[in-house]
Amino acid sequence: MALITIIIIILVTFFAIYYVQIRYTRTTRILSCIPGPRGWPVIGNFLTILISPKDLFIYLRKLYKIHGGIYQIHAPNMRAVNIFDPADVEVILSSHRFNDKDLPYKFMQPWIGDGLLVSKGNKWHQRRKMLTRAFHFNILKKYSLTMIEQAEELLMKIQTEVGGNQTDVVPLISKTALNVVCETSMGTSMNEDKQSVSDKYFHAIHTISQLLMQRLVRVYLYIDAIFACSKIGKIQKKVVKDLHEFTMKIIQERKRYLTNNNDITNADGDDEVNGKKGRFSMLDLLLENEKQGIIDVEGIRDEVDTFMFAGHDTVAMALSFMIMRIANESEIQNFIYEEMLSIFGESQRRPNLEDLSKMKYLECCIKESLRLYPSAPIISRHITEEVELSGYKIPSDTLCNIHVYDIHHNEKLYPNPEKFIPERFLSENNTLRHPYAYLPFSAGPRNCIGHKFAMMEMKIIMSSLLRRFRLEPVTKPDDITFTCELVLRATHALFVRFLERK
Repeated sequence: MALITIIIIILVTFFAIYYVQIRYTRTTRILSCIPGPRGWPVIGNFLTILISPKDLFIYLRKLYKIHGGIYQIHAPNMRAVNIFDPADVEVILSSHRFNDKDLPYKFMQPWIGDGLLVSKGNKWHQRRKMLTRAFHFNILKKYSLTMIEQAEELLMKIQTEVGGNQTDVVPLISKTALNVVCETSMGTSMNEDKQSVSDKYFHAIHTISQLLMQRLVRVYLYIDAIFACSKIGKIQKKVVKDLHEFTMKIIQERKRYLTNNNDITNADGDDEVNGKKGRFSMLDLLLENEKQGIIDVEGIRDEVDTFMFAGHDTVAMALSFMIMRIANESEIQNFIYEEMLSIFGESQRRPNLEDLSKMKYLECCIKESLRLYPSAPIISRHITEEVELSGYKIPSDTLCNIHVYDIHHNEKLYPNPEKFIPERFLSENNTLRHPYAYLPFSAGPRNCIGHKFAMMEMKIIMSSLLRRFRLEPVTKPDDITFTCELVLRATHALFVRFLERK
């Protein structure tokens, strides 16, 4: 009994000293001037965020309504400022001073290592410069061939397997998006012998996203040693193994192909060399740099893991939300179809780049859907030096969360924010908005390297779908609830009915 009393006294004394120490530092005094929910002594807001991902999404929207343009939350080992004003966003995203990333991205490092999404400093600059070549216009032109082929396979699958029945579009579109990124960025096809591996990959992607959020709201798991011993940490270790198994299969297959074909693939040749696999891929570029000693095998795997995730999951969810929403917007769907008729007539020919450039209204619809359902609802940066935002000083070593979802739904920036109005994105209306009020692909020097790739893929798949099928609503926009993850997801299936046009 005496021992327990001594332990309690020691713990109380420790926390009292710790509280006094942090309470009266300059950093704490600066942070306390920023609005935010009231926290407990020592533990701060830890308990208020220890909730389910679905409830956390709702809670974050509530905090925005209460505190407006800026607020802070904190815990013993974490402090974050949350911003919503495009002027503040510009300060953070437009400058190389705030390029660094920390939470939540560093929790992904066991999976994607120092890939482009999380790397910093010279490594990020080197990798960004290296990989930019893989998204040059001439390479995108070659990628479009694969996107068209995958869109055709999707149409065939809908016609033969789905018919007029309601279907959950997320798994349907996810497989198409994964096939696209495998054949374009990785130069490999998802044939039948890899199907079981790809199914395991989908499961692993969703599992690791959920584990990351569980870790993020449990600040005691921020300590790597504690996390490694936790149930979540042990599950993540197994999931990462599955993810790495999948990506290493892709790397090894492409290496074998290039060896057997004497490295004939190049970035500047014809659109096609010896069939589909002859097309230049991002992985070819990485393997080429490996030979020159610029990147090692581990670095290649990091970038492949990064692009496999970022290149398929974000696009898949963006397309799924758009398909659901267009099914509920019959008049807008008719306008898109009329645009397709003006470009293709009654022809069933494949689209080319000139056709895609004419799809002005469809492009506005894609942008409006990305406004309503941004694939990355929050973007985070690590503030490494003191900065002023919304009239408040932000101390260094602070996490800065940019709430893209709330910015996109701000009625002062977008009147009738929940209404689907593609005309917002007509060229004459674009100049009326702050340049940092629309962030589906982030902005500034660290914007999404694949944004043109994603827009092309969405145009090809949506135009192909709407030329062949009419989308009928099943899931209603008002019925959707969201969950907090790296990528915006609905808590339930997104159902749509595909009816073939006569």
